Amino acid sequence: MDIRYAIHPDHMKALDSQEMRKHFLIDRLFEKAKVNLVYSHIDRIITGGVCPADTELKLAVTKELGVDTFLQRREMGIINIGPAGTVLVDGKEYLLEEKECLYVGMGPKEVAFRSTDRDHPAKFYFNSTPAHVAYPIVKLSMKDAQRVNLGSRDKANVRTIYQFIHPDVLKSCQLVMGMTLLEPGSIWNTMPCHTHDRRMEVYLYFDLPDDSLVFHLMGEPKETRHIVVRNEQAVISPSWSIHSGVGTSNYTFIWGMAGENQTFTDMDQIPMSELK
Repeated sequence: MDIRYAIHPDHMKALDSQEMRKHFLIDRLFEKAKVNLVYSHIDRIITGGVCPADTELKLAVTKELGVDTFLQRREMGIINIGPAGTVLVDGKEYLLEEKECLYVGMGPKEVAFRSTDRDHPAKFYFNSTPAHVAYPIVKLSMKDAQRVNLGSRDKANVRTIYQFIHPDVLKSCQLVMGMTLLEPGSIWNTMPCHTHDRRMEVYLYFDLPDDSLVFHLMGEPKETRHIVVRNEQAVISPSWSIHSGVGTSNYTFIWGMAGENQTFTDMDQIPMSELK
C-alpha cells in the first residue's frame, strides 16, 4: 500500500511539478493481475484499482489499517470502468458491467474481484473511507443514479453528473461518490471553480484518447497550480484546494468525497476575478 501524507497549503507553494505529482497523483491503478492501493492521510481515504486476469483477486488487510479485515471499520464504493466483472462479498456475487457501481457497507469479512473474460479484464476502481455504521450493500446502474445536467456549450462544460453514493440515493456513513460525463466539445469539469473546506476529493480521469490529457487545477485560489493527468490516472485533492480541471478533449471522471458532511452542494464558489 502506497502511503500519502497530508500537505499544508504553505508547503504546496514550495513544491515543483515532480514533487506535486509524487504527493497528489496516482499514476498506476490498473495493472493486470494486481491490486493497487493508495492510502491518504487526508480523511484517511483509500483509493484502489483492481484488474483481475486469470485468477480471482482478494482485497487483503494491511498493517496500516490495524484491523483484522479490510471492511471491519470501513465502507467502500466500487465502479467498474472496464469490461464486465464480478465482485464477491462474503461469497455473494455482484456482476458489474461497465460504469456500474456497488456500495459495500462496513462489516463484510472478504471482498474479491473476478473478470468475466480474462482476455478483456475488468477494471474495478474504488474509494474506501472510515465508517461507524453498517449499511446494506447496494448495486446501481447509471439509471439508478440521481442524474444532474449542468453546463452550456458556449462555456464548453456541458456535462451529466451521475450521483451513485449520495444521501438521496442510498445511506452511507461519509462516502459520497459518482461519475461525470462531459459531452463532445466540452472540456471544463467546472468553472468558475470552488473549494469545499469540509470535504476532500479524489478524481479518476478516464475515457481519454491516448493523445489527450487533462490539466487538473489545484492549490489555493490565489496560488493556483496544475498537474498533467492522463487516461486512468487519479488525483488526490485536499479540502483547501480548488476543484477544477480542463482537458484537451472531452472525458469522464469519477469523484469520491470524504469529510465532515455529505452535502453535495456545500461548496464555496470562487469568483474568476479572485483566481491567480
